[in-house]
Amino acid sequence: LKLPTDSPRDAKSMQLLGMRPRRLPTRWPFGPTSHARASCSKPAPPMLKPEQREALQQKGYEVIGTHSAVKMCRWTKNSLKGKGQCYKHSFYGISSHQCMEATPSLACANKCTFCWRSHTNPVAMRWVFDEDEPERLVEGMVEAHGRKFVNQVVLSGAAQEKRAAEAAEVRHCALSLVGEPVLYPRVGEFLSQLHARRISTFLVTNGQFPEQLEALPRVTQLYCSIDAPDPEELVRVGRPLFVDAWERLLRSLDALRMHGQRGTRTVCRLTLQKGSLTREAARGYAKLVRRAAPDFVEAKGVTPVPQFAKYGMTLADTVPTHSEVRDFAALLQEELANVEPEGDAAPVDGYALAAEHRHSNAVLLARSPLWRVPGCHESWRTWIDFEAFFDSLDNPDFESETAKLKYSAETPEWALWDAAEAGLDPEDVPRMSSRPRPDDYVNMASRSPRVRPREASLL
Repeated sequence: LKLPTDSPRDAKSMQLLGMRPRRLPTRWPFGPTSHARASCSKPAPPMLKPEQREALQQKGYEVIGTHSAVKMCRWTKNSLKGKGQCYKHSFYGISSHQCMEATPSLACANKCTFCWRSHTNPVAMRWVFDEDEPERLVEGMVEAHGRKFVNQVVLSGAAQEKRAAEAAEVRHCALSLVGEPVLYPRVGEFLSQLHARRISTFLVTNGQFPEQLEALPRVTQLYCSIDAPDPEELVRVGRPLFVDAWERLLRSLDALRMHGQRGTRTVCRLTLQKGSLTREAARGYAKLVRRAAPDFVEAKGVTPVPQFAKYGMTLADTVPTHSEVRDFAALLQEELANVEPEGDAAPVDGYALAAEHRHSNAVLLARSPLWRVPGCHESWRTWIDFEAFFDSLDNPDFESETAKLKYSAETPEWALWDAAEAGLDPEDVPRMSSRPRPDDYVNMASRSPRVRPREASLL
């Protein structure tokens, strides 16, 4: 029996992934699609089983409706306290204390070994669930974010007064909490509800639903995760349910390129493990990036997660230091300059090291000269003018590749590549960890020619 391309892998592959094929009929949706189910008399089931909902709530999620959730991001909490902000603040200018981390679909088609949600959420290869109203989802998310998450920090007395007042208004939504946002059939309406409230949208997809990605309306910034440089590594690391996962990723990168050409800021996010920081891997990643032609590339070290032990992974062998990510980003820059675009991808500008955020173990590469400040080789315009973005949403003049520059803003010096602050906003004081992270760069001032005497005395 030949499996269709949207079916799970064969028995041998599934055993390799630690799955049990004989249980598939009760664990994966082989039934009709949501469209076909609509014509059936039997109502669609909720996405979450009672035990799944309880497990998510125990881990700090606030489940909204039957298939969505919101959760407190530690960077929101840190920012409220003035103890540092997310890398998206350094790279793109969001205010972390005004950011809500959420998802309209808890289900995902991958079971990544590095998933920071520890596989608490369900898996699915198509939407066969009940659908909640987008407006009610947004209302529930915003209400829960303020009531349960922001208020707990404010009422503790740990929040700065100014930031506590600002946090009362959600300005950004990171659709990267867990699951696959584009799987939700009414994601377009959901995004419109957020934009109507002038809440920016940073949507992350794992590249397994290219058709839904192609149909996605404009967002503030669109990400596609590239978890491996080749098909074999994707199976090992990403543990996808689709047998044609690599082909789906390639088609998703083509869709990302299309969105970039239509005026959406686009990003390829590389989640890096220590064993993949080789030139060969950099060359593989470079080919994929060239195919997608994104505005930005995020090279980010993997975050330690509890299931590492389950897969025989250790922190020392898996989690790279920031200096190792920096070195790999420089290697990737070289390969991007040498690799020719594949498929029908048109040649694009080169890429250069633009910014970094040491605490997130992340480096940003940007298209050059597209995102450089005109006439200034060391300055960039990677930040976003959010008010200008919202004003441009219904303007057809902004549906072109260069139109997105009209709502860009200059990146501050402290966020730039090789700055002494390494992405830490001078207004914040970093939280001191009882277990320092291993890194070659202990004294950040000693590495940078941009550091000034006053800054050096503060480090």
